[in-house]
Amino acid sequence: MRFGGLVAVNGATMQVTTGKITGLIGPNGAGKTTLFNVCSGLVAPASGTVFLNEHALGRSPSAARARRGLGRTFQQMQLMESRTVWENVAIGVEGGLAGANALRHVIPRLHDGRRVRAATAEALELCGLLEHAQTQVSVLSTGQRRLVELARCLAGPFDILLLDEPSSGLDQAETAEFASILERAVQERGVGILLVEHDMSLVMRVCDYIYVLDFGNPVFDGDPRSVRESPVVRAAYLGGDEVEAVIAGEEA
Repeated sequence: MRFGGLVAVNGATMQVTTGKITGLIGPNGAGKTTLFNVCSGLVAPASGTVFLNEHALGRSPSAARARRGLGRTFQQMQLMESRTVWENVAIGVEGGLAGANALRHVIPRLHDGRRVRAATAEALELCGLLEHAQTQVSVLSTGQRRLVELARCLAGPFDILLLDEPSSGLDQAETAEFASILERAVQERGVGILLVEHDMSLVMRVCDYIYVLDFGNPVFDGDPRSVRESPVVRAAYLGGDEVEAVIAGEEA
């Protein structure tokens, strides 16, 4: 992915599977969010292909990718502040049911209401939000608001979720609770998660496999233990010329 003369992501290849949590880490400016934007169709890459369930997405827009099963959260929370928790989560189901048919946004099918209520209640229960269902989102804590975003994704018909720094702003207890919910979601729902996160304790706890980016380039990938012990990863977080020296040493 290029922005003028800046190469934001270069040669990044990764695989995210259902039933597992995959981590994507790297220092600030490494290209993680840009990669998310490419995958979700917000920007078109200069080269390369995104596949979802072995289907090449090409130039498909974000809405089409969502209908194919790709869900997304953002670093900055995107919630309807004046609406209730229930309404915010329900929109994750309703958008998928209506799809590209404008008429169904106005005149739903008879059974759509039952599907929305069931999926919304299930997602709220999974995220521990049932008691806050009728609470206006604007009065919730940061931790609860993060869970509302996650519940909205879990309510939708998504196979793969791209979660961009979902624990940002959470304290230690809230982060531990969030990790448990992610693990439960994968176990019970079978979704796959690609997690961008700076909280390394969370990443090491929940991720089955981790990819590392630095200056837009993939520098390492492996299980949590190998990532933790890798001098390439440590150099990437330290920055400077040491990165190139360590990479060259490992290649040798």
